[in-house]
Amino acid sequence: MNSRLLTSLVFLTAIFSGNAALSQLSAIEQGLRDYIDTHHEEAIELLIEIVNINSGTQNLAGVTEVGRILRQRFDGLDMDTEWIDGSAWNRAGHLVARNTKPNNSGPHILLIGHLDTVFQIDSPFQEYEYLGDYIAKGPGVADMKGGDIIILQALSALKDQGLLEQMNITVVMTGDEESTGPSEYTEQARAALVAAAQDADIALGFENGDGNPSTAIPARRGYANWELRVKGNPAHSSQIFQDEVGAGAIFEISRILNSFYEELSEEEYLTFNPGIIIGGTELNFDSDTNRGDSFGLSNVVSQDAIARGDLRMISNEQTMRARSAMEAIVARNLPLTDAKFLMDAGMPPFQDSEGNRRLLGMFSQASQDLGYGEVTAVDPSRAGAADISYVGDYVEMAIDGLGMGGANDHTVDETGDLETLHMQAKRAAILMHRLSRDD
Repeated sequence: MNSRLLTSLVFLTAIFSGNAALSQLSAIEQGLRDYIDTHHEEAIELLIEIVNINSGTQNLAGVTEVGRILRQRFDGLDMDTEWIDGSAWNRAGHLVARNTKPNNSGPHILLIGHLDTVFQIDSPFQEYEYLGDYIAKGPGVADMKGGDIIILQALSALKDQGLLEQMNITVVMTGDEESTGPSEYTEQARAALVAAAQDADIALGFENGDGNPSTAIPARRGYANWELRVKGNPAHSSQIFQDEVGAGAIFEISRILNSFYEELSEEEYLTFNPGIIIGGTELNFDSDTNRGDSFGLSNVVSQDAIARGDLRMISNEQTMRARSAMEAIVARNLPLTDAKFLMDAGMPPFQDSEGNRRLLGMFSQASQDLGYGEVTAVDPSRAGAADISYVGDYVEMAIDGLGMGGANDHTVDETGDLETLHMQAKRAAILMHRLSRDD
């Protein structure tokens, strides 16, 4: 068989398979699909508008402005909207939209997004740019402003088909997912999300997961922030390692970090990353903004060193094991040094469950019926922590990773796949419609 004929047969097979899949859609579901496709360009325009607004977590005005724009859209869907002020925990706040009237039927579905990005006001990465072939570049385009647009498009399609009015939907878009701030404020900062979860039956998270729309997330790793503070004995560098001087703070913090790597880096699903380190004779460090400066001389033994990082884990048991091992490493001090290790409660793991797997199966079926193919579970090592971790213990079933496909999140090369914007919106709309009819 010649190659041209083989290619034609493969193409025709794909067409017939796609048509067979699409025949599984009801008339209402075809309407949902068609609405989202028809309004795809409008969705991209809104995405461009909010990507071009800097909403780094600490840029409170920018986060608030993105929330204001999206709130108007939810108002246009006749949902009850609320802005929860975050000044009590030094953040902008959260956007909440509800469609939960007393006579509405079906399960209560919680949709989760976030308004902030990792790109602060002084970042060199500030603007949307179209690169061609349906790929766009921009701060937060995939993580996760694309996911926020998908939520709106899915709900708009349900509204267009006269379905939304009878559904029980709550949307929570947090303003500080990328940086919740000091751990003593975490409970307050996540109170609105937890309260929404306690009233819900099902949760859908619209983070971009591993960036691959053929996967979704029934389990995510949690995270905790840790900090090392090390003291040494300042002295002339010619006397380093002498009994009265010791090794200095920078050698000690280097020993600790290297030992973390040597002793813990091979455990499955456990990762830890020192994101910032400062050392010298004098230093200043702001733990909220993760910024600091230091002074030191090459001929002076370092007096202070600080490192901060995160820990990612698949279970609470893994957290406890890692913490004990890290504390034991820290305690083995080099001569005349002292080190303190601090770790906050962070974000709990999002645990896998039978309900989560059933929900993933329903999402996959919606995808197949649309002609997009099967959706499988992502390897937890390919997806970081997210807000859905706070709700997993309160709902019957939950999945995450329903956002826009993309790559290189949290870097100045972050991109989003615009074709996945309407693909994910169609999948989500049909899933929510089917869930609303599922007892």
